[in-house]
Amino acid sequence: MTSNILSGTPVVPGVVYGPAARITNEIPLSAVDAYRRRPPGDPEELLLAYDSAVARVAESLHARSANASGSAAEVLVATAGLVRDKGLRHAVHKRLEAREPLLTAVSGAVEEFTVLFTKMGGLMAERVTDLEDIERRITARIVGVAEPGLVLPAEPSVLVAEDLAPADTAGLDPGRILALVTERGGPTSHTAIIARQLGLPCIVAASGVTSVPDGTRLLVDGTSGTIESEPDATHANRRVAQGRAWRERLATWCGPARTADGAPVKLLANVADGRSARAAAPKPVEGVGLFRTELCFLSRETEPDVEIQAAIYAEVLAAFDTGRTVVIRTLDAGSDKPIPYATSAGEDNPALGVRGLRLSFANSGLLERQLDAVALAAATTGTSPWVMAPMVATVDEAAGFAAEVRSRGLTAGIMVETPAAALLADRILDVVDFVSIGTNDLTQYAMAADRLAADLAHLTDPWQPAVLRLVAMTAEAGRRLGKPVGVCGEAAADPLLACVLVGLGVTSLSMAPAAVPSVGVQVESVTAEQCRAAAENVMRAVDPQEARELARAVLTPA
Repeated sequence: MTSNILSGTPVVPGVVYGPAARITNEIPLSAVDAYRRRPPGDPEELLLAYDSAVARVAESLHARSANASGSAAEVLVATAGLVRDKGLRHAVHKRLEAREPLLTAVSGAVEEFTVLFTKMGGLMAERVTDLEDIERRITARIVGVAEPGLVLPAEPSVLVAEDLAPADTAGLDPGRILALVTERGGPTSHTAIIARQLGLPCIVAASGVTSVPDGTRLLVDGTSGTIESEPDATHANRRVAQGRAWRERLATWCGPARTADGAPVKLLANVADGRSARAAAPKPVEGVGLFRTELCFLSRETEPDVEIQAAIYAEVLAAFDTGRTVVIRTLDAGSDKPIPYATSAGEDNPALGVRGLRLSFANSGLLERQLDAVALAAATTGTSPWVMAPMVATVDEAAGFAAEVRSRGLTAGIMVETPAAALLADRILDVVDFVSIGTNDLTQYAMAADRLAADLAHLTDPWQPAVLRLVAMTAEAGRRLGKPVGVCGEAAADPLLACVLVGLGVTSLSMAPAAVPSVGVQVESVTAEQCRAAAENVMRAVDPQEARELARAVLTPA
């Protein structure tokens, strides 16, 4: 390290001080070497051994998902699906028939998909970390040792890693981990998303952090994105005390969110199913801003009928049957969330392919049945959900979807995830009742940058001025037409950025329930005028760092 302070991309705010615990996920070389010394087997026998290892890995991931919720459960189920991928199995089988040893065949097949996913970029490139984790787990099962995983440190520590496998991040114990710091990843990676759910201070894309020796005392500031090595203890403890006071405010905050001068700010929860909805309902939220329906069906081989779908949706609606808003997103399948009955394999670039609303272009019944199920669930629960479509790019698409939704007596909206939708926000809001900005995809598509690539994290930062200008355009269109404009991407969970979004005219913010108190406390510490002033300041910024500094100048006390 050439300096005792490193910088990365801040993801989850908070200040902590503790020893570094560097994480590796290696399989014992002795076990691998012993397996390689075995006589070569018949290709079909080796394929059976591969299938057995895959089944055990998938079963272990599904078992862990049953004890998780929200984003953690989503990640585990998605990883289990990738383990069982037929394309991966075919690549292994092909190599076995060429008389490659089993471990070599697995490694080579994973490398094929790693190269393919990396070339695809976008959401598919995010799966590279999943693939690397899957290879380690399958290899461990084949050679007869326990699957690799995090070994939690004896004392509460700052986890430092090149990257964290999604399955491991989903199983973290917040009581034993102070913060997460990774050298790779971006602000919308799986590690970042789960860190928000767990409320752990998190910094990603911190170049050089893996050179920090084990046990080094680190002062991690998840607000500024700095990691200070062996700081003055008095200084560090003072910063931590300030952070502790802030956390105590979070523990007692019960909403609803209002600025210091009384302007209401609607805070909503992101949910994935009935279980996560019931967990979110007692929180200080005013409803659900994003119900990710596709997460209920990732492991299904066939489409559930209308009645089965309706029962699933009704669980979420029933959890919020007190008049609170529930926004249901129709299937956002495709790209990194393939659903066997809805998506097709083999697209050259799935992130820019047939996903979201586009699935209905060739299979209109898929959307019609889902909307019928939502309408049935609404009637059963006596609620009035809002329904929005993902991946809308044109006014005609928005109008066609709105007509289908309204014909069932429901409120119609769309996700603003493509730059085209943001640029056409005034025209689109003419034909729908509301919009919700998905900042994760909007940032990726606006900046033409892979969300996972550490060396592009400065581009996939939601503080990018170009992205904020698209948000501002959309919010202004909503203001002129008197229609709601929400944000349901990860940007909404950043307390400082949340205030800027409010200043830009966003009317609601939806996030992981664990992030709600930190946003609420930040919002109530500033006035509506300060939010507007911060938004005006940020519009003058030329890069994310300057945008943050200009916002802090207005939103933090002197």
